[in-house]
Amino acid sequence: MRHHPARAVESVWDYPRPPKTEEDSRRIVVRSGEIVLADTTRSVRVLETSHPPVFYLPPSEVEMTLLRANPHTTFCEFKGRAAYWDVIAGSTLSRAAWSYPTPSPGFEEIQDWIAFYPSKAECTVDGEAVKAQAGGFYGGWITAEITGPFKGEPGTRGW
Repeated sequence: MRHHPARAVESVWDYPRPPKTEEDSRRIVVRSGEIVLADTTRSVRVLETSHPPVFYLPPSEVEMTLLRANPHTTFCEFKGRAAYWDVIAGSTLSRAAWSYPTPSPGFEEIQDWIAFYPSKAECTVDGEAVKAQAGGFYGGWITAEITGPFKGEPGTRGW
């Protein structure tokens, strides 16, 4: 399934299952239009086979006054129950972010940290615009360093 790029990049097919966490010190900026929702050089990436990484940001570096809890929840077999957040900056972006208030063992590092959907907010990694993972449900961040194919693209439902 793995693509073999001509230059060195990370293949999501080399990521583990179950997923792992990895600290990242690149500058992450998340915006809604001109409004900065987060700006940090402290993040944790979650790496899982077939998925682009998801960046989790410390709430101390997220403008939490621009987020409102949403009653929606989902369950991840690895990380536990996710809580969702609406962004209320100008217009409301429903379920634009999520977090794990009580993550499963092994994922305590991301407890209460915020992940944003790049399909709903403008996200950058060291100035590079992030492309959203296909499929709507998934929140992976695709940058030039990542190669797939990725879960969520057409034909991947049974993966």
